[in-house]
Amino acid sequence: MKKILLWALLASVGATATAQQQITVSVTNPSKQARADQPVVIALSEYGDVRSALVTVDGREVACQLDDLDQDEQMDELCFLADLAGKQQRQYTVTLYSEGEPRQYQARVYAEMLMRNDKVKAKNRHDNFIESITARGDCANSYNLQHHHGVDFESELNGIRIYFDKRQTLDLYGKFKKRLELKDTQFYTQDDQKRQGYGDDVLWVGNTFGLGAFRGWDGQGPTMVDPVRSRTQRIISYGPLRTIVEVIDRGWQLPGGGAQAVVNMTLRYIQYAGHRDTDVEVMFSKDMSGHRFSTGIINVKGSVEYSDKQGLRACWGTDYPSTDTVKWSRETVGLAVSIPRQYIVSEEPANKDNYGFVVRPQCKRMSYKITYTSANEEFGYHSAKEWFDYLKEWKRELQQPVVVKVGK
Repeated sequence: MKKILLWALLASVGATATAQQQITVSVTNPSKQARADQPVVIALSEYGDVRSALVTVDGREVACQLDDLDQDEQMDELCFLADLAGKQQRQYTVTLYSEGEPRQYQARVYAEMLMRNDKVKAKNRHDNFIESITARGDCANSYNLQHHHGVDFESELNGIRIYFDKRQTLDLYGKFKKRLELKDTQFYTQDDQKRQGYGDDVLWVGNTFGLGAFRGWDGQGPTMVDPVRSRTQRIISYGPLRTIVEVIDRGWQLPGGGAQAVVNMTLRYIQYAGHRDTDVEVMFSKDMSGHRFSTGIINVKGSVEYSDKQGLRACWGTDYPSTDTVKWSRETVGLAVSIPRQYIVSEEPANKDNYGFVVRPQCKRMSYKITYTSANEEFGYHSAKEWFDYLKEWKRELQQPVVVKVGK
């Protein structure tokens, strides 16, 4: 009897160790235009403990990624990127395994957090890597705790850092070539790298929105994310297909005061490979639909504005990316933010700092997208007309996302 029970137990353990599930994912492009690198994200909550995965289409393996969003050592989502002709539907086969490690693929995104190393003199060679940092609300100078002042991330087309202070502004890195560069430059491009065609910082942000920073609203203007009990930046995923970083503000005292105006907020930034746009997800610890917030883009000096009056707002302009106008040259950039209409309270008149919006979450959440170009790009846009024409097509694509259906 004991032998039979032991055999049954071993058989059960063996079956669990080799367990796999196969699902079919249908991805359809509703547009007549071909689309590349379209994100397909599958929630894994109903599939148990997933440790590795394989995605194929037409008998060919496709790079995929598993992500643990809440950092509990359980994979929450599977992501892969789909390439589709106009009106095309493709069937992907996804095999999920309860053992093993995620497959390794070529990195197409990058994310980095660094503390300064005083023994390293070259500004692009610091090596005190971290993946999370928390500062108390009374920290005297959180901006200078990290080497490049906050977490940075990139795709082949863009590069962004988020300042680790009450502004939480997104600052921009402009590229000449379509490639990953931040591992090499650490947002401080050296002279020899510039001669090799590496990019550099292209935007001065000051206290403005920069590119789509999320702020409070006091009824008259934007307010900083301050005071807070603590402020955290962390990297959730390094890639290879998307990088996910978060900014967490605990105990944010919103304008107006009172116990009901204290909230925890998480800003999640998702950067997909092959994309110059970035997803912004805003998550609160309680219902914030009764409160107003703000976001938008910097009013680059002398910039030309575009708005479709439906949530897409953009500019094209030229300015120095630093107050040091001797060392730095003027840079031309195009910026844009696209906010779904259900979150918009008002599109505010432009002022010397910003092209802004007042926004309202739905219950505990809201989301929007940001994007930019540098006129330095060999692969990008070089006039206001080109940039605005591209954004109109980008908006049409956002309104016609690929359709994903999952079946056993």
